[in-house]
This record gives sequence, C-alpha cells and structure tokens, in this order.
Amino acid sequence: MRAKTTGDTRLLDRLLADSKIAAQQYEAALLHFQAHGGHIEESLLEVNALSEADLLKYLAALHKTRFVSTEKLSKADIGRTTLELLPRKVAEKYGIFPVLYDPDGAVLSVVMADPDNFEALKEVQMVSGAREVRAFVARPAAVRAAIAKAYAGDIHAFAVLDRTAHAQFEKMLDVYERNLVSEETMAVALADTRTRERTLSGESLDRAPSGSSVGSTTAVTSEAMVETLNVMVSLLENTRPDLRGHSSHVARLTRKIAERIGIPQNDVLALVVAAHLHDLGKMSAYHLTSLNVSQYEGHKVAAQKSYLTPKRLMNAVDLSPVTISTLEAMYEQYDGKGMPGALSGKDIPLGSRILAITDTYADLTQNPRNPFRKALRPLEACEVLARYRGTVFDPNIVDLFKHVVTGDDMMARLLANRHKALLIDADPEETTLLELRMIEQGFEVSIARASDLAFKLLQAGDIEIVVAEIELKPQDGFALLSDVREQSWGRELPWVILSRSASRADVQKGFELGASDFVVKPTPPDVFVAKLKQIIERATTTHAAKGVVGSLSEMSLPDIVQILWHGRKSGALRIRARGETGELHFKDGNIVNALFGKARGEDAFYAMLKLSEGEFGLDPNFVPQAQVINQSPEALLLEGMRRLDEGAI
Repeated sequence: MRAKTTGDTRLLDRLLADSKIAAQQYEAALLHFQAHGGHIEESLLEVNALSEADLLKYLAALHKTRFVSTEKLSKADIGRTTLELLPRKVAEKYGIFPVLYDPDGAVLSVVMADPDNFEALKEVQMVSGAREVRAFVARPAAVRAAIAKAYAGDIHAFAVLDRTAHAQFEKMLDVYERNLVSEETMAVALADTRTRERTLSGESLDRAPSGSSVGSTTAVTSEAMVETLNVMVSLLENTRPDLRGHSSHVARLTRKIAERIGIPQNDVLALVVAAHLHDLGKMSAYHLTSLNVSQYEGHKVAAQKSYLTPKRLMNAVDLSPVTISTLEAMYEQYDGKGMPGALSGKDIPLGSRILAITDTYADLTQNPRNPFRKALRPLEACEVLARYRGTVFDPNIVDLFKHVVTGDDMMARLLANRHKALLIDADPEETTLLELRMIEQGFEVSIARASDLAFKLLQAGDIEIVVAEIELKPQDGFALLSDVREQSWGRELPWVILSRSASRADVQKGFELGASDFVVKPTPPDVFVAKLKQIIERATTTHAAKGVVGSLSEMSLPDIVQILWHGRKSGALRIRARGETGELHFKDGNIVNALFGKARGEDAFYAMLKLSEGEFGLDPNFVPQAQVINQSPEALLLEGMRRLDEGAI
C-alpha cells in the first residue's frame, strides 16, 4: 500500500526514495498517521522508523535551515521581551515558537515544524514588527510543548514526549493514591520503576547495574525520577509540621545553585536527588543541618549515627555515585572539623558543599525551631551563613548563594509575583501535590488542618488567597468563611472552595458567603494554580497593590531599574541615602522622571547611579504626572555606566 501524495505524506515518499526508511517502516508510519492523525513526523517517531536526531537532520537539509532538538527546546529559557513579540494566539495558530531576538538587526528567530510556511512567517513578521524572521525546524510536538511551557506556565509540557517519564510518573501516582508511602515502600517503588526502565531499554537483569559513572544510563538521575521523589518525600514530611516541604525546597535551591555554577546536567540531577533524600531516616527530634551538627553535641551524635541512613534505605535503588558521595559528606566542614572523614576545603565533594548551604538556609528560613527560634528573612539567613564562611561552609559558594537567593527574593517582590496562600484541608494527601505545584509557580504556602488554626493564621495577616475544604473541624468551611467575612481584614479576601462535595446547595451557599470560586475535587493541579493566579490578578486590579521596601546593599539600583523595565512596572521608586532623598517615576517600565536633591531629569538619574548604600521603597500606586525623560532605561543605564567609568559623575 502506497499513500496518495499529500502535504502530510509527501515526506514519507521522500524518506523512502532517499533510503532513509524501509518499506515496512513506511507502512507502519502511514498506518499510525491514518489512525491518529496529527503530524507525519510524530508518526515516524512513534513507530521508531528513525530517531529524532536523524529526522531533524534530514528536515533541516530539506528546508535549508538548522534544527533544534527537543532536549534543547525543553531547556530553553526565553526572555519575556522575546515572547511578547509573538502573541500566544499566533504562536498556537501556526505552531511557531520564538527563541531569539536580535534588537540591533531586528531579527526574530523562531522554531516550527514547517519552515517553508511563508504565509505564517509573514504574519509573524507583521505582528512582531521584526525586519526579518528566521525559521528553524523542530519536532511538532516539541514546538507545542515549548509554547505550553513558556506562555501557559506548564512546567510538565515536555514530560509527555518521554514515554519512560510517563511510565515512571504513573508508577508514582499508583503509590500515591494507595497511600502506601513510607521510607521503605518509597525505595521499593523506585527500585521497581528502575527495573521496568532497564527492561524496556533491553538491559539484562541478570547482571548488577554498573552505576560506575555519573553518566550511567541506569543511575537515578532522570527528571521523572526526581518528580517521583518530590511527591513521595513530601508525603513523608507531612508528619513534620515545621518542616513540611523542606526537602522539596532544598532540592529547588540546590538545582538553582548547581545550574548557576555550570555543573553538567546529569550531575545536577544527581545533586537534586541527594537533596530530596538527605533527611530520609533522620526525621527525629533533631533536625540535622551542617550548622546544627557543627554547633551542638547532641546533633553531632545523632548525625554520626544516621548519616548513612539515606544510602542504606535506598540500597535497592541504583543511585548515582554523585548522589551517594554528596549524602555521605554533607556534614563535613570546610575547615576540616566535620564528620565523618574530617575532610576540608575542596576535598569535600562539591555537591556536599552545596547541600550543606541549601539545607541550612531552608532550615533558617522555614523552621521556627531552628537555633534562632524563628524563621529568618532571606537576607538574615544569608548573614548567618556568612558568619560561618570558611569554617563550616565553602566561602565562595556562600557568596554566590547570597547573590542568587537575595536577588531572586527581591525580584519576586518588585514584580509582585510571589503570593501568600493558605491551604485549609484536614487531609494531607489532598493538598500535597497541589502545594508542590503552587510553590513551583511562585506561591508562599501555609497549611492549616483545622478551622481554628486557620482563623489564627488569617488574623496574623499577609494571606492573599485562601483555598479551603468544606469538611473541617471544629467548624466547617462555611462557618469559617462566614466568620472571616465579618472581619474588616477578611471582607475582600479571595476565597476558593476546593471540596469533594458537588451538591447544588453547597455551591450556592459558598457563593452566597462570598467565595470567589467553587471547585470540585479532583482537579488538575496545574489548571487550578492558573485559576488561583487569575483570581489574584483580578483582586489586585480592584485594590491598591502593596509596596516593596529594601536595601541597595541587597540589590543595586541598575538591577532594580532593569527588573522594573522588563516587568513593565509603573509607580515611584523612592530612595533615601546620604541624608538625601530621590525618586524615579516609572510608567510601563520606562523612566519618565527622576528627582534627587536639587537635580531633576536625567541628571538626577545619573547622580543616583553612584549610590551603593541606602534604602528604597517601591510605591506601585503612584501615577506619574509628567514625562521629563524620553530615553529608554537601557540608554540611560549605558550612558550612566559610561559616566561612572570616566568619573564624570
């Protein structure tokens, strides 16, 4: 059977004619395409007619362009400015994803399945305003996943392209839904998943997995396994009221620092696995961090007894050597006074030096039972780490860590994209997966298992949105909502009911009491989190936004300007330094006026660039009245840097 020559099947004919596929593969791909539709490229890959790399190389030669692999597209970090050039509707309509913009030449580079679709490219050029659009070829499904990830925030968009990842995630969900999670069953589940993976890849089960190198294909270093650990360990930590989500937080910090350093991707994943496992089997009275172990004898004794426990519990799982060495040496000290081997300096594995810092920082900022008996702010926690740089911690990593986390925290506050949410539900299993997704999407999440505790947390303030079940004790969710609405601080608080009850009476009662939405369980976490963001955005458009204050020692003025510029923020940035005050007025990210002392306009801006110490505050409710400055923030910064270099200001 041969296909009729169409736009979809012409590629099959060319591949067959060029001896890139055999007749049997031709027929298999055609049957798949006729049964499932979509793109013929996906059918070729689904029936293993040829590899993605071979297919993309062929297509690139055919279209006289270059190709972008799924792996590279999944790791691409596209700036907001580039994404905004191509509206989401146009991207989805034509299956085109923007990857790079050169402002000097006004050249926009995009990836698409058909780089010869000139009609689509013409519309992209028109809507983006680019002088030239360059098209590269990519797998159709990868382009769709990139659009979903970048525009819609779907962090798992690429997971569906990995059949092994899908199987692993299904296995994780089986364990999750059966409520069989313990330290032992988690290890068994992971080991079973690895066994299935090796079977699928054709590896013999009669020989032991080598695990001898970081790049081992059998080592637990896949994104899917990391996702499995994320959920399972978080379920285990439900019994630790002060440390719920601790390991997940440590893993996120560890990944960020490891990637910033430039560690190879396999090693990054191995370190993230270690971060998820570092407290396994240690969930006793003491929380063992490098700082606690170095300062308190009781913690040190406990660490000596348990530092090998994570490795022992995961013995059935093929952990990477990097993961094992990181776990074994996480209580070593930079000055050589740690345990178990009294290693010092760079003799301590890099992963252990990173984990020591991320674990301690998470404890200081999350755990109210840490040595300071309160959760510290990011800058305060970094100051604690700095006290022990060169003794407990690697000084270089401490400096890098402070730069990364304080900058990220300040950026989130300036852009107002970190929201405080309260989840109220008596069942930990009902909220764990949702909590993880909310944290990944920038929320700060507090948990309450009872209505009376929830009311106390709400009284303390700062909660921006509530997600609550109806079935609560001692009051039910309706009574709690009614009481909150009677308080001045709770009258306008966004409140989403997330319940298994779907009766018309309950839904009606919820809305009568002022609920923003009523959602029936189960609901996809990613979709639900997107809904929460929309509710908050609607609330902030009708109420005054909160201001942000900080220190120029935390973030320099040029960095603040760039964040507000790229975030297209409006308002007044007020600065107090050297006994003088200044202001920068922003409108949609552009600086329209500046005042500092007696200076006005551009001169005032350049004068403030010299400030390295002082306090600042952002008033997002300020509306600029006049435009005195017409240059872009980029031009102002470039000229200001030139003047600073030449000593002209």
